[in-house]
Amino acid sequence: MLLCRAAALRQGAVRWSHSARRSALHPGRAACLSRPLSAGTSSPQPGDPAKPAAARREGRYRDTVLLPRTDFPMKLSGQQLLDREMEIQRLCGFSELYSWQRERKVKKDFCLHDGPPYANGDPHVGHALNKVLKDVRNRFEVLRGRRVHFVPGWDCHGLPIELRALGELGSAGLSPLEIRKKAREFAEGAITRQRSAFERWGVMADWGRCYYTFDGVYEAKQLQVFQDMHSKGLVYQDYKPVFWSPSSRTALAEAELEYNPEHVSRAVYTTFPVLTPPPKLASATDEWSSVGVLVWTTQPWTLPANQAVCYMPNAQYSLVKRADNSKRLLVATERVDSLAAILGTQLDSLASFAGSELEGGVCSHPIIPGKQSPLLPANHVTMGKGTGLVHTAPSHGMEDYSVASHFSLPVECLVDEDGRFTEQAGPELSGQAVMTEGSDTVVAMLRAAGALLREEQCVHSYPYDWRTRQPVLIRPSKQWFINTASLKDRAQEVLQKVHVVPESARGSLLAMLERRTYWCISRQRSWGVPIPVFYHLQTGEPLINRHTVSHVAALFSERGSDCWWELPLDQLLPPAVLKKSKAGAVSEFERGEDVLDIWFDSGVSWAAVLDNSDSQADVYVEGKDQLGGWFQSSLLTSVAMRNKAPYRSLVVHGFTVSELGEKMSKSLGNVVDPDTIINGGADPSVSPPYGADVLRWWVAESNVFSEVQIGPSALNSARDNIAKLRNTLRFLLGNLHGFEPQSHTVEPKDMHYIDQYLLHLLRDFSLKVTDAYSEFDFGQVIRLLQGFISRDLSSFYFSIVKDRLYCDTEGSLGRRSCQTVLEEVLDAVTRSIAPILPHLAEEVYLHSPGHTEGEPLFRSGWIKASSVWKQPGLEEAVEGACAIRDSFLSSIPGKNAAQYDLVIAIEPGLLFEIIESLQEQPTSSCSQLTELMMSSRTSLLSSLPRDLPPHAITSRGKFLINLEGGDIREQCGYSVAAIPCSLSRCPRCRRYNSEEPNCLCPRCQAVTGGGGQ
Repeated sequence: MLLCRAAALRQGAVRWSHSARRSALHPGRAACLSRPLSAGTSSPQPGDPAKPAAARREGRYRDTVLLPRTDFPMKLSGQQLLDREMEIQRLCGFSELYSWQRERKVKKDFCLHDGPPYANGDPHVGHALNKVLKDVRNRFEVLRGRRVHFVPGWDCHGLPIELRALGELGSAGLSPLEIRKKAREFAEGAITRQRSAFERWGVMADWGRCYYTFDGVYEAKQLQVFQDMHSKGLVYQDYKPVFWSPSSRTALAEAELEYNPEHVSRAVYTTFPVLTPPPKLASATDEWSSVGVLVWTTQPWTLPANQAVCYMPNAQYSLVKRADNSKRLLVATERVDSLAAILGTQLDSLASFAGSELEGGVCSHPIIPGKQSPLLPANHVTMGKGTGLVHTAPSHGMEDYSVASHFSLPVECLVDEDGRFTEQAGPELSGQAVMTEGSDTVVAMLRAAGALLREEQCVHSYPYDWRTRQPVLIRPSKQWFINTASLKDRAQEVLQKVHVVPESARGSLLAMLERRTYWCISRQRSWGVPIPVFYHLQTGEPLINRHTVSHVAALFSERGSDCWWELPLDQLLPPAVLKKSKAGAVSEFERGEDVLDIWFDSGVSWAAVLDNSDSQADVYVEGKDQLGGWFQSSLLTSVAMRNKAPYRSLVVHGFTVSELGEKMSKSLGNVVDPDTIINGGADPSVSPPYGADVLRWWVAESNVFSEVQIGPSALNSARDNIAKLRNTLRFLLGNLHGFEPQSHTVEPKDMHYIDQYLLHLLRDFSLKVTDAYSEFDFGQVIRLLQGFISRDLSSFYFSIVKDRLYCDTEGSLGRRSCQTVLEEVLDAVTRSIAPILPHLAEEVYLHSPGHTEGEPLFRSGWIKASSVWKQPGLEEAVEGACAIRDSFLSSIPGKNAAQYDLVIAIEPGLLFEIIESLQEQPTSSCSQLTELMMSSRTSLLSSLPRDLPPHAITSRGKFLINLEGGDIREQCGYSVAAIPCSLSRCPRCRRYNSEEPNCLCPRCQAVTGGGGQ
């Protein structure tokens, strides 16, 4: 019986000091006296004359030792591994699991809304990273008893698909329907290949019920959202500057751009002669006619469209004179020194004044005679680069356009859809590509006019079309827009309530929202969802209202969006509209040719896929590129429609890179194909088949919130770690041979203390694993698992209990107590790895005792960590004893505690009572304290005897025990005397418990029925 104070410890009244606990939890390597036996371990055979007599005597008892027995394979590799994984998927109903769990009657649902991968190619490791992350969480939720809502989808429209479908032929001579047919066929082929790969990776879903953005029902839902937003005034048509891709001849949204940090622009410093001096500064100099307003631009081709020069009202400006000639320049005061260095001359200040005093000044255009450019205030002017005065072309800049709107400046577009100057630009420029020969001509015109002060090469970040990898430009175009300026405040507000992992991603998304004042949603392509608008042939006015859009949406739902080109206008227009119009109304209209931005396509997926129109997904999980893409488009459309976010949580992962941290590229030869990872390459010695579980382990183990490295080292490490785990699971299965949980289980209160202690650790492990899965911290799950196996099982528990397992009678209480714990450990470890390694987990479950044959693990629930297992007082006792063991092991030669009798002396007090509790209940061969110390015999006294033999090895130490809260501390001293055993080694159990040499110890005699030589 535990004494009163020791019993109080069980209620958690005592806590060790940090150093004592650390020592207890991490006993040295000496604690692991030998590795656990496993099936197939060789042993001397009785009667073998070539072997020593002692070995023959030990061999004769081999069959009486209960060694592990299991047909669970130690290793699977090559084709055997691949065949086994496919067999497991079939036997354990991988393909039926999603449908089964959807039909369960449960209290809680879990919705992970799948962001649609792009249907433009084969599956790659980026897909693997994303899909496995999602599947690990979904499988965890199924195990813990929730009904998972997960509908895989594909983003099927857009230019990349169109370009790849058409190939070198291009779209010349093809009708929209012909283009769409080829694009659909290409997308369907990509979807088939990707879906097959996702299934092979073990991703749980109903693969017969996915969503596709080219499906008619989905398109109809999309038009309903479009119409509702249009009715609220959030969708409008306007003529304003947008990102324009000459290489693909379409408008782009910011999410369709990628920035090239090494783009080289031809930058110029040019002057705008002062035509009319600012009224407040007219007297500052008598020579305003010789003053030039100096501006700097990296895009000289935009100068013909200049309408103004902007200044910062709150900045200081200076009128300076060049030392090398008589020219006078107007520049920002804080830029004078930098400009002097750039121009290679001294700039002498003649006068300084506030920017606000420039109001009313007018300049002449440097190359267009008679054109004037007023000086205007603007807050977007900065002093980091340039001259502090900004050339303003409303057609070619978003901020420039804002200035034009405020001051009613004209917005003249001199650039066509191919990126060439129009005839309006004049005969010298007409037809020239603005970013090449057009820029050359503009620079030549500046030089000829005497307005060019300096030309230079500027390396800077510049937007490119993410599909064609070619530079884009900004030009005005009549497009359809969403007014995000009216949405972003609310979007930022609701985003603050969303749980974001990692938290740093929240700032990036908020910043992107802040910069976005409007969203261009129209594209000049054929492969997409048509914008359901009709235009009057004479006036060009759009016809779009709830009647027309609803009618078109119904047609799309029934026939798909191809009907926009297939049906005549009188069928596309609703009867009500035709009836109200005069005769021949159909001939007055033409259908629009633009399609919707693919980010709008996918951004409304919440409306088409979630269980009901008002529901929120528990989580969205995508790569960091979706901060400006799907995360944002989903948020904006949901806020517009429902005034809330479509998700409660966001998980943002990084991109995959090579093991050297390089971006994957075919030219570098570092692309890793997930199919090759699983099935192996042409040369198995170079690219062996790893199977799906290795791929999944790599994903789970990686720090997915940064760049995720993959290559042979990472994959080999994953394979080796799984092999070690497999060996541990095999050891557990082997020692559970013949154990029937229904009839052999021992209640915790009847178990040995060390067994109870292991259940206490198992409960703590299970709770931490559950928390880690809930936070998408799958790497922490693996770290917890590896720590539990290596520290708590292999180096501690297995080392101590193997004597009981192998040498006690099969049905003894001590052995059944241990087997009960091993069964719980096997069950918990198997379930803890199941979301990550479903193939291995199901294979283990097929061999595990205690469940209905044929029942898959994923239909049987999560880890059963009983509250009864929590034993904080016992934790202190066992960990205290482990610390004492660690102390004396370091003092004895050979580190073999079994060769010694121990005398532990502890002063009367709290520590004595704790350790005494382990001495009270003997096993069949030794006390529990002796078992824990792994010694021959153990005595607990209040002081060491004075008559210790001279060869005794003594050591001393102290414990600082903290009572709850740390208010009371008790320092307890102890001494240990290790005395070489006087007894002989038993030839069966190898413990030093035999009275005579070469004879069985009493325990082994009882088990075998005799004590022969």
